[in-house]
Amino acid sequence: MTADRMIKLCDCNRTMALDGKALASALKLGSPLTIHSELCRREAGAFHEALQSGDCLVACTQEAPLFAELAQQAGTKHELKFVNIRETAGWSKESRLATPKIAALLALADLPEPEPVPSTSYRSGGQLLVAGPADVALQWAERLKAQLEVSVLVTNGSRAGGSGGELPAVRGYPVWSGKLKSVSGYLGAFEVAWEQANAIDLEVCTRCNACIQACPEQAIDFSYQIDPAKCKSHRDCVKACGDIGAIDFERLARARSENFDLVLDLGAEPAIKLKQPPQGYFAPGRDPLEQALAAGQLAQLVGEFEKPKFFAYNAKICAHSRSAKAGCNNCIDTCSTGAISADGDHVRVEPQLCMGCGGCATVCPSGAMTHVYPRVSDLGRRLKTLLGTYHGAGGKDACILFHNAGASRDLIAKLGRRAQPGKSGGLPARVIPLEVHSVASLGMDTLLGALAYGASQVLLLASEQEVDEYGPAVEKQMRHGQTIVSALGYAGMHFKLIAPEEAAALEREVWALAPARTVSTPASFNLSADKRSTLEFA
Repeated sequence: MTADRMIKLCDCNRTMALDGKALASALKLGSPLTIHSELCRREAGAFHEALQSGDCLVACTQEAPLFAELAQQAGTKHELKFVNIRETAGWSKESRLATPKIAALLALADLPEPEPVPSTSYRSGGQLLVAGPADVALQWAERLKAQLEVSVLVTNGSRAGGSGGELPAVRGYPVWSGKLKSVSGYLGAFEVAWEQANAIDLEVCTRCNACIQACPEQAIDFSYQIDPAKCKSHRDCVKACGDIGAIDFERLARARSENFDLVLDLGAEPAIKLKQPPQGYFAPGRDPLEQALAAGQLAQLVGEFEKPKFFAYNAKICAHSRSAKAGCNNCIDTCSTGAISADGDHVRVEPQLCMGCGGCATVCPSGAMTHVYPRVSDLGRRLKTLLGTYHGAGGKDACILFHNAGASRDLIAKLGRRAQPGKSGGLPARVIPLEVHSVASLGMDTLLGALAYGASQVLLLASEQEVDEYGPAVEKQMRHGQTIVSALGYAGMHFKLIAPEEAAALEREVWALAPARTVSTPASFNLSADKRSTLEFA
């Protein structure tokens, strides 16, 4: 731990068995740590005192907003960090054995933040295309026109007799009609292509109703589209339109395209069928609730945005192709966002489409594609700190539980809240959670590296979506890793991918896991971005 950082521990109204002396010894501190019981209430003064001394690490995440507000009111410029030791360690059947894990979590939280990774940017001016049947598309256009620059593409009708909607009385935004052919791009840079599928061009139409009155079959309604099932080709509508020229049966199947910042696709089937569609594209289908949720997000996507550039690519060692002879397509086949495509002898990655799953880096055999959020070297440092502190405090048979920051983190918290400290439930004392952006980014180099640092096992806690998209690729890496460690004489099951949907299922998984054989002396090398080097060291 850094010498000038204060650690504030609270046993949460005496529901955790915390040993201040043992923790101080494990963290190599000069004096025992004070254990508070009501740091967020009656003992808040102790927190104020700590703020005056320097940077502060608070072992509580539930009340992080309160502590941050108190720090702001105090005007402190010292750094404030938080770590959850309650649901992850203190609230467990083995709470009295959790001191090594708690020390490891405190040491991990005290590490300095890694260097920021490069970023990629988006710029959205709020130009929205609403595409779908007239009845719903025009309805949402009317609701969103005050917040966004709306255009509408009226597609297939919602009923046999036409599109089922009525164009607004005031021409406040462009309205086109046609068959949606494709949507490509990303937030701020979508290209939408469609095919004119009706004889009436809504851009030209003056909505004078002459065609409606002239049509003997009533094949035209107030959406100003012709129902081909009713039309008998009298062409009275063409004569009624006259010099306006909005109706032209020879104009059908004309290809058109426009660019937009945002797309609300209300069709029954999405135009972009990727498992993870690009940001700025919403396809809620026909569900009114899902449509409302999507509409609520659209207004927030106006402005300039940044996100990490999750990957790094070294074309020199890429095995995709040589001299136009096909080689490896692992990254292309694995990517669920369509961000990677062939580009001659190499591949091309669109950073705006990449969502940071890291699956491409996991399956890359040469190390040409690497995941940098976090960097392998940064993750290695975290693993080494976590396991080194755990073993130094007397911990045995460590099991690293990798999880994401979303659903998996919430599931671990639910498991902790279900526990009766010292009696039942929670995480075992040897199971140490470690959060990453995506568990799909953890390849064989990281898995074997964790074992080399002294872990008994590595569990990947994945969401249902992560398993659906990347489960086979991750499990293949695990099988390779297990084959290696088994051949080297390390008995037991060392790697497992789990995807429980409920806290009870997670509880069964972690408590049923028997420890596997570990290395006698943990490694001292650092994990490297060079995948082959890390594997050779491991």
